[in-house]
Order: sequence, then C-alpha cells, then structure tokens
Amino acid sequence: MNGRSHARALAVVAAGALTVGLSATAASATSTAPKAPKAPAASASHQASCVLGPDHNIKHVIYIQFDNVHYTRDNPNVPSDLEQIPSLLKFITGQGTLISHEHTPLIAHTADDIVTSESGLYGSDQGMPITNEYNYYTPSGSSDTAGSFAYWTDPVVDYNTTTSTPVGDSDHTLITAQGKNAPAPWVPYTRAGCDFGSVAAADTELENTLPDIPLVYGANSAAAKEAETPALANKAEADFMGLSVHCAHGSAVCAGSHGGVADLLPDEPGGYSGYQALFGNKFIQPVISPSGPVRDLNGNVIKDPTGDVGFPGYNGLTGPVGLAYTLYMQTHGIPVTFTYLSDVHDNWTNGAGMGPGTATYESQLRVENAAFGAFFARLAAAGITKANTLFVITADEGDHFVGSSPTPASCNGVTVACSYSKAGEVDGNLTGMLAGQGVTTPFDVEADSAPVIYVHGQPAGSAAPVRAMERAAAGLVADDLASGGSVRLTNYLADPVEMKILHMVTGDPKRTGTFALFANPDFWLSSGAAKCGSSCVSEPAGQDAWNHGDVAPAINTTWLGLAGPGVAHTGVDNAIWSDHTDIQPTMLALLGLHDDYVPDGVVLADVIEPAALPPAMLSSYPTLTKLGRLYTRLEAAVGEFGLDTLAASTRALASSSPGDATYTTIEGQLTSLGAARNALAGQIQTLLIGAEFGGQPLSTSKSGKKALAALIAQGNVLLAQADTLAHA
Repeated sequence: MNGRSHARALAVVAAGALTVGLSATAASATSTAPKAPKAPAASASHQASCVLGPDHNIKHVIYIQFDNVHYTRDNPNVPSDLEQIPSLLKFITGQGTLISHEHTPLIAHTADDIVTSESGLYGSDQGMPITNEYNYYTPSGSSDTAGSFAYWTDPVVDYNTTTSTPVGDSDHTLITAQGKNAPAPWVPYTRAGCDFGSVAAADTELENTLPDIPLVYGANSAAAKEAETPALANKAEADFMGLSVHCAHGSAVCAGSHGGVADLLPDEPGGYSGYQALFGNKFIQPVISPSGPVRDLNGNVIKDPTGDVGFPGYNGLTGPVGLAYTLYMQTHGIPVTFTYLSDVHDNWTNGAGMGPGTATYESQLRVENAAFGAFFARLAAAGITKANTLFVITADEGDHFVGSSPTPASCNGVTVACSYSKAGEVDGNLTGMLAGQGVTTPFDVEADSAPVIYVHGQPAGSAAPVRAMERAAAGLVADDLASGGSVRLTNYLADPVEMKILHMVTGDPKRTGTFALFANPDFWLSSGAAKCGSSCVSEPAGQDAWNHGDVAPAINTTWLGLAGPGVAHTGVDNAIWSDHTDIQPTMLALLGLHDDYVPDGVVLADVIEPAALPPAMLSSYPTLTKLGRLYTRLEAAVGEFGLDTLAASTRALASSSPGDATYTTIEGQLTSLGAARNALAGQIQTLLIGAEFGGQPLSTSKSGKKALAALIAQGNVLLAQADTLAHA
C-alpha cells in the first residue's frame, strides 16, 4: 500500500478528493499554463552564516526522498522509473554516485523509512518501527490505532478518539529507547546557522490538524479554531500542514512578525532554546513567494483538491509541485531543504495502482522527468549547482507489484504500452483465517502486508494461547487471486525476542505487539469477521497494486544518489551495501557537522573523495571500512544477521515439539545471540564514531591491531552462529 496514509478525518480530505486534485496539478506539467516567475538569484541575507563542508564550500543542501520510485526494473522489458527520469539519473551519475543496493529498516513503510533516513536511527531508537500506523495497548487490555505521521514532538496521535488524545499513554510519538522525545534531524543545521525547510519531510512539519495546530499555536488561537471547525478543516490543512521552516538562532525568516513560533524540543541532547519556526503555507508563502501564491514549476497556483490555495496534500507532491516548493525555499534564503515526493505507481487521477509500462504510468514519468529538468536548470540559473550544493536523493523503499503478466508480453511501455488484466493486492481477513484454524483468543491487527498482532491483555510470548496462534499463523494458506492457485501465506514470524534484534521494540512498552507476520507480498492482511463467508480473500478493482512493508528483496532494496562537493564521481555503484541509517551520518560527515547523539548507521566512506574524509577516517582506511561493513552486516534489519535470526524465529514460533522444547531452545539462543550482537556492535560503533566525528583514528599499535582483528573475528563468529541457527 503506497503513499502517506493519514486516517484522521480532520487530517486530510477523502482519498478520492485528493486524487482528483492531483489530476489537475499533474496535468499542468504538460499544459499551456503561464510559466512560473523566474527564480531570483539565491538570497544572501539569510545564508551568510550557513557555510558547510570541510573546505567551507557548501552553501546549500538539497535532500529529496521519493515514495516508491525504482532504479531497477519491475518488468524486464520496461525501463525502470529512474531510467525514464534521465534528467535526474544523469544528474546523479554524471558527477556523483548512485548506490544501487540501499536498504530499508523493518517494517519497510514510508514513515519508518523516512524518519530512519532523516535521523540515522532505527525505529527502536526513534519510536517508529511499525508504520504507517501502529497499535498500542490501552488500560482496557485491547489496543488503539495511532498514526506514525505526526509532528516531531507530538504525543501519541490516537486514531480511535475524536480529539486524537491517547488513552493511558503519555509518551511522544517519536521516542528514544530511554523514553525521551527522539532528537530532531534539523538541529545540526540550525545550530550551524542554516535555516532548514521541510516540504512534507516526514514528521518535521505539521502532519495532522489535530492535535498539531492547537499544540503549536495554542488551544484558544485563531489557528486552533480554524482546525476545529469542520467546515474549515480543508482550509486548515492547506494553511498549516505539510510545510515548515526551522530557523537558525536569530534568523529573521522566523521572526514573530512573520508568524514564527517557538521551536520547542524539550528533550534535545545538548539543549535547544531560543529557536523559532514557521509552519504551513499561510506563513511560509510570504517568505518564498512574496509576490503572491506559490506556483508549481509550470506557473499554476498550488491548491488543495477542494480549491483552497496552499498545501495540496501529501499525495499531491508530484515533481512539478514538490520541486517548486524546494526551488523557492532555496532561492529565498532557506539553504537546507528536505523534500518528500509522491509516488508514480498510483494513478494521479483516481488513485488506482498501475502496472509498469501502462500508458498513464508512462505519462506520469514524463511529467517527473520534465520537472527535474526544469528544477535543475532553474537552480543553476540561481547559482545553486553541484559546485556549492550537496544533493542527496533516495526513495523510501522498493515495492512489489501485484498483478497479472502484461499484454503484449513484449511491451516496453515506451513504444508499446502494457496492459494488465489484474492489478491489485489481495486483501485477506486475518481474523477469519485464524478463526478457521480454531483460534478464539481475542486480538487486534495492525493491517499490513506485514501485520502485527496484538493479543488482548499483552500476554507473555510463552502463554499457551499465544503459542497456539503463532502455530496457526505459520501454517496459513490462501488463494492468491492475483497469480492463481493456493499459496503459503506466512513467510516469516517474529515475536518480541526477534523484533528486538530487528530494532522493532521501542521505548514505549505499550507498542510492543505479540508477534509480526511477514506475509507473501501479494497480500494485505487486516482484521475482520470471525466467519469469512465464501472466502477470506478478495481482490477489489482499482485499489493499491504495489505492496511493501514485507521482507522481500524488491521491497527492502532501493537506491541512494549523492552529488556535490566531496562526493566521489563513481557513477553507478553496485558493490556498496548501504542502509537507511547510513544516510544521515554520511551527510553530516560531508558537511563537516556532527550531532549530540550517536546514529545507528555508519559513514559511507566509499562515496566520499579521500580529500573530503575526516582526517581520522582517512588515516584508518581501509580497516575502518572493514569494521563498518561488519557492523552493517550485524545491525541492518535485512542484513545477514537479521535475516538469519528471522528465519530461526519463524522456525521457533511454528514449532510444536513436546513440551515446546524447540521453541524454548531457539528463543534462548536468539536472546543470547541478540545480546552478544548488541555488545559487539556497541564496541564497533564507539570506534567508528570516534574516527568519523571525534577525530580519533584507529590504533595502529601492535596491540591495537590485534584488538581490532579480534573484534572482526568475533563478528564473523556471530554471523556464522546465526547462519547455523537459521539452517538447522
């Protein structure tokens, strides 16, 4: 299921209305609408103190994260998404590096993937491993559904209560393993004197009218009254959601006279006081488009689906729109921008999933290609180029197409359009499926292709009803209506022991589910009636056709592009195995910045020119690179250690040996392996961070080299033990 899913009635208008509005915006890319005003040369007034990089030659940072845009081909005959956006692909590969094996955390959904990329932290350290929604236990013993898309300092945003107020849970949405509000990704930039603009970058802007607007502007403010008035709900979204500017200390951009409010981060490591921020088109438009409403790259006023001028909704951030906001921020004194762009796999008019190479799919890619061409040209005209700008562009995750084979079989989309008799995920009633296996224990389902089960009362994993449910889940089969025939439904199972290894257990124990089921990626599983009727599966027409969240190479593998000062000119790199947690530390190393917390990822030294590496990294290369690769193999959720322990967990939960001996033994082995991995990874991480950001090269003494060799040997032993357990 694609895109930014917000379930709150007051948060976004109905999906159908959203897609209608998108149609008008997308179509404008090829219309004869008046051209947008030429962007001015980049303003110096707000940028004088924003000079980054070890050579102080980086004046701009442009980070863009797509929703589901692919580098590899989904149909071998149809050029991939990036192949059909050559204005972007050539920009990256011409003077930079495109990593073709970038990887997601688990579960692989937009909110977790983007927040992980922004922060360098896994869900266990920022609170969002289960997305785009998650459940949490309430005092009743059952669970409520909450939204993963929430402003950075929000409490739990409950989708079951009328005011979004959580029930019995006082934690932040974004929470560290220690129970504090997670550190915010804009802080290194604002502390360095740079204003930071967000174009719908997950959780860095207001995501829901309630509770966000009353929390930011005050319960009795005019903004809060607008948000709370049903007739003005759409206008409130257009006015306040989706856009933000977090300002450097003392920046005039966020002055109170411009609508600036206090940028409050009460738990930020190192403290954070005296900073201001702007939220929403109402206050940002006068800064980035002082002559009038913000226009897309083709000159059309940006509106929401109901005609309100302002933020168009998260599914409305096609290239002509999202890149326009980015351009105008960059050319009006906001030198650091993080931007989210909508996916191209769903029809921008009606929201239906489309197969690769269909006519509309192809036309949308042409719109994106034209938008990126215009974007880069207008940036260059304003003096913003790869000579003075760090560009980092990626996608949140890959995804899996659910549909029939194309017709004609040889279609390539470009000259011969493809058509599909079926395109749509298979919906499954998990409640009914388990009831059919004799499960009567009450439970809730966080719907997904990788659903999480919350047994009422949050019982221990070894409880008999839990074990019976896990065994039943392991043996499920279902009719795959997309491909035909009966298939095994469950690929993997993870209980809290394995979820902890995969960084899926947070600092809020109420969010820890009973177990996660990673299904056949053709399926989307949810709760339903205990009696399914004629079938527990269906395939409604016109729905999502691209699944993610699951464990599958097409879903967990994406790409990462970098260009600009200090970036190696490698072109396409098929050798580096990178993780979303690596993006933030790699960017900070290129920019000469640091944060006051330790990221979960590593600096990707192989994409940085030797002269731009921190001196301690350069002097420790290549041993540091070996350590970094080992660390990633141990830590990445879809790396070797993670996938091997997940296979072992599945075997344990499916087992039914006398006295549950197999389950007990494997659970004990996984617990020991996880503890050993954490201890070793912590030692390696200390060495990596010391070299990357602390100026501490690896020891070159005889004893130091011996200690490093011992760490590497320990890591290889752990990897071998996990492999043995997986294949026992």
